Formats: sequence, C-alpha cells, structure tokens
Amino acid sequence: MSASNYLEDTLLNHVLRYGNGSLTAGTGAGYQPPATVYVALFADNSNNVAGALESGTSATGSASDWGDFEITTGGSTQYVRQSVTFGAAGSAGGYNTGQIKNTTQVSFPVAGANYTTDAGYGSTVTHIAIMDNSSGGNVLFFGALTTPKTVSSGDQFTISASNLAISLD
Repeated sequence: MSASNYLEDTLLNHVLRYGNGSLTAGTGAGYQPPATVYVALFADNSNNVAGALESGTSATGSASDWGDFEITTGGSTQYVRQSVTFGAAGSAGGYNTGQIKNTTQVSFPVAGANYTTDAGYGSTVTHIAIMDNSSGGNVLFFGALTTPKTVSSGDQFTISASNLAISLD
C-alpha cells in the first residue's frame, strides 16, 4: 500500500514542522490520529483509481475524485466501510521493520446485490484504502489488490488476519 499525499504532508508537518512531533509546539497543528481507521473498497475499469486515491477528493463526477470509485451499494445489504485494527509495527509485531498488519479478520456484509460504484465501474474490487472516517474523510493508505475480487449478490468480501500489510518504504 502507498501513503496518500494528505498523509505524507501531515506526517512531514507533524515530525518536522511542529518540533519533534509535538502537538503543542508552533501552531499546535500536529497530526492527531483517528481513534478508529476503516477499510474502504474500490472498483476501477479505467485505471484512474490509484491517482484519485493519492490526490483526489471524496467528491464524485471526475476521474480525480475517489468518490466515483468507492463501492456504493450491495443491494439490500448495503456496503459500509469496516473498522480494522493493527498490531505493533516491525519486529515487535513479528513482521519486517517498517511493516504493520491487521490483527483480526475484516468482514464486509454479505452483498444483497452485485457491488457497484457511483460511476458504474462494476462489481470487481480492484483497490482498497485505509480511511480516517467511516464515511467521507481522508485516504491514509491505498493499494491495488494482488487478485481483484468480483463481489456478486450473496458474496462476502473478507480480509484474513495478517493479510493486510502496510509498509513505509
């Protein structure tokens, strides 16, 4: 997964601009992490989603807006972002240095209909993102799935424990 422009700028400001990461030095505008982070699912048949996730907004109507690519429905059982928790980063978590993984399985609701997006990009999930809010909000990290997954009526999208790895390379 890659870090979004938003997170890159926020982390740089937090670490370098506000004095050793202090939330009170300077303007006191250091990064304040959300209490909960969420996994969001995205479909793309136009090869634009990565750029939209890195620098776009949650609006819809443009290829630079990630809102066009996020799954919006799964029929009567609606798609909703799911919370995710991570273990300790690096060797403390049993992973490579600079890497963190999810500690429990992430399960989305069973789809009541084929997944779709506002822009009609279909039911194949091609990308995921870590978000700082259950709706709207900011993209923190994003990446393409190793194997895209078509979610049709009756299917359930899951991410097994330790299968969602984020690294700062």
